[in-house]
Amino acid sequence: MPYVDKQKLYYQDFLRRENNTRHHRYDEELILYDRVKSGNMEEIESSVRMFTSDLPGHLSDDPIRNYKYMFVASTTLTTRFSIEGGMDEEEAYTASDLYIQRMDSCEDVKSIVILYRDMLTYFTNSMNLLRKKSVFSKPVIQCMDYIYYHLHEKITVVLLAEHVNLHPNYLSGLFKRETGQTISDYIAGRRMQAAKNMLLYSDTSCAEISSILAFSSQSYFTKLFRNIYGFTPNEYRKRFFRSGFNAGDKTGKNSSDKPADR
Repeated sequence: MPYVDKQKLYYQDFLRRENNTRHHRYDEELILYDRVKSGNMEEIESSVRMFTSDLPGHLSDDPIRNYKYMFVASTTLTTRFSIEGGMDEEEAYTASDLYIQRMDSCEDVKSIVILYRDMLTYFTNSMNLLRKKSVFSKPVIQCMDYIYYHLHEKITVVLLAEHVNLHPNYLSGLFKRETGQTISDYIAGRRMQAAKNMLLYSDTSCAEISSILAFSSQSYFTKLFRNIYGFTPNEYRKRFFRSGFNAGDKTGKNSSDKPADR
């Protein structure tokens, strides 16, 4: 007879209802690890708050051991998402081993939380640097950063040129030479990536996604999404929602999320 059976599961469900508790939703966890994968340094503290909330789960009656178990689980998933995002496998696995070894010697919850923040920072920063790693010049990197953090706003070449103190024509040529893409194509590609994540990990409607990401219209958003991924946004969500690792990565006509010529 297996240790976990329906009776035990039903009893735990009863306890959670009585105590008005729950685990983090799958969507919430996927968002957390996608922040790491995308190199989003601004969300590290909110991820730490998720780790220290009352929701992650009850794995042991001993609070220190409970946090250690959660640390190992979270580090494992962080490592997998980082590798999926392009981090060198050996580097990621070695870093994971080192963090878990260090966690093993922690003697209180506070030190585990501090180490967890350090672990998230290491992997997130590694992904952030990987996103920029190339022969890109400082103005191009500054543009990439600005685009990344302002996808919900209208972004123009003139605005970016003002941001980096260059003439728009010069910036356009520089960006195309270094990235192989026009600025408008790069912006559209990053918006497509953000839209894909929202379709995978949230219940936000397609109309809202189109509006949030500042597409000119929902019809244009739908057309562009289908050109890249081979599905309309609604079709993509129905097929891959909550698929986890590598969701839909083998679909579409252009895995780099670079828009087709319009």
